[in-house]
Formats: sequence, C-alpha cells, structure tokens
Amino acid sequence: MAHGNEANDRPRARRVKLAGTVIAVIQLDNGQQVRAKVHQLSATGGVLQIPEPLNESVQVKLLFQLGRTAVRKPAEMLGPIWATRACLQPFRFINLSDLDRESLQNDLAGFLGNGSFAAEN
Repeated sequence: MAHGNEANDRPRARRVKLAGTVIAVIQLDNGQQVRAKVHQLSATGGVLQIPEPLNESVQVKLLFQLGRTAVRKPAEMLGPIWATRACLQPFRFINLSDLDRESLQNDLAGFLGNGSFAAEN
C-alpha cells in the first residue's frame, strides 16, 4: 500500500514573504483581470492578497514581475482564507517545467541574498 506520492515526498519549497511588495494580475478564462498583491511565494506556489476570493480549483494565468523576470504562469487557486482587511488566497503553479521552477527558485534566492525579504521553510 502506498503512503503518499512523489510530490508529497519532496522537501517543501522555500517560501519568501513578499508582504505585498509585488503586484500581480490574475487573468481569468473569460478575459477578466483581477489585481492582487503577492503575500508569499515559492517555486511551487504562494499566497495572494485579493479583494474578493476566487473559486477554489479555478485555473488562472498569473502575471507578475519578480526582479528581472516576468512571470506568466498557469496556476490553480486553492481555498481562500479571510483576513481582517482582505482575502488571502493560496495558489499552486500548474504544469511548471523544471527549467521554469529552477528559474523561479533562483529569482527567489536573489531576493533572499539581498536581505530584503524574510524566508520561511
């Protein structure tokens, strides 16, 4: 009997708290766009601060600038968490190639290297 899968057996990706310093655009399938602030980010996903929650499991295209890299990747929204002033909504990147994941990890490491942002494991 199997106890988990490969994705769950990998170490958790290092998360960086961006505290809303990076602005993102969430592009929905119907063409509508929603502005968000990136609260946390890792090479596998993150947490967005948005005015109103999106449906869980909805697939979107997430666009934001991270350092010199323009990120434009498909993502799946996860269950929202209500906060005092807004909604925090986790997401995970989908169909991210190993090269894209490595590039994102390097960009995040660059933020950590300059001491501007806090890291979490």
